[in-house]
Amino acid sequence: MEKGTEKAWDVLKDLTDPELPFLTLDDLGVIREIKRNDKNHVVIIAPTYIGCPAISVIEEKIASELKKIGISAIIEKSFSPPWSSDWISENGRKKMEEFGISPPHPRKADTIGEPLLKDVKCPQCTSYRTEKVSEFGSTACKSLYRCLDCKEPFDHFKCV
Repeated sequence: MEKGTEKAWDVLKDLTDPELPFLTLDDLGVIREIKRNDKNHVVIIAPTYIGCPAISVIEEKIASELKKIGISAIIEKSFSPPWSSDWISENGRKKMEEFGISPPHPRKADTIGEPLLKDVKCPQCTSYRTEKVSEFGSTACKSLYRCLDCKEPFDHFKCV
């Protein structure tokens, strides 16, 4: 890895997501690649959703952090391959549970396009006796669930 790109990775690895500030972009697998062209660094990001309202904030944060250390960067969005909830790190999944969000189930390549009918675990009491209340939770990437045991509502990060 080139020294400048290594420095860029070091700076960006702790950059947090604007909607989930307890998760880093690294935890989410949003930053896919950092490379150099003739004049600049190019940071390739994979938005979690095509219409993600936080993507412009993420782009600004990346450019600003790199500028602080003297790196000029171009941010490019990549939709191929599309971002997958499988790119969320184990550490990221643990952080979600700690903050009361049920992490997405791992997805297998052969289930793309098929609904996943797995039980959702309550992040409060760990019960699997839960029900979906709404397809949409606090953000478009989460669904709202309720635990039938502890009666607490919680967000479940959608598997995509």
